Amino acid sequence: MLVVTYSEARQNFASILDKAKSEGAVLVKRADGSVFRITPEGGGESPFAGVKTLFNLNIDDIQNALKED
Repeated sequence: MLVVTYSEARQNFASILDKAKSEGAVLVKRADGSVFRITPEGGGESPFAGVKTLFNLNIDDIQNALKED
């Protein structure tokens, strides 16, 4: 995880946001020692997007299985 100073984050804010998006988080450390985490909000994509299964299930298969009694 990337750790940057407040000054670095301020000067390169757009790239810090890009890094947080690609890596999940960036820590920003102030001179007084306090640390803040920049993390992206959910983008509306399923947390299971891209997950591979052993049985090649798709979303319809999973939803139908959950509906069955």
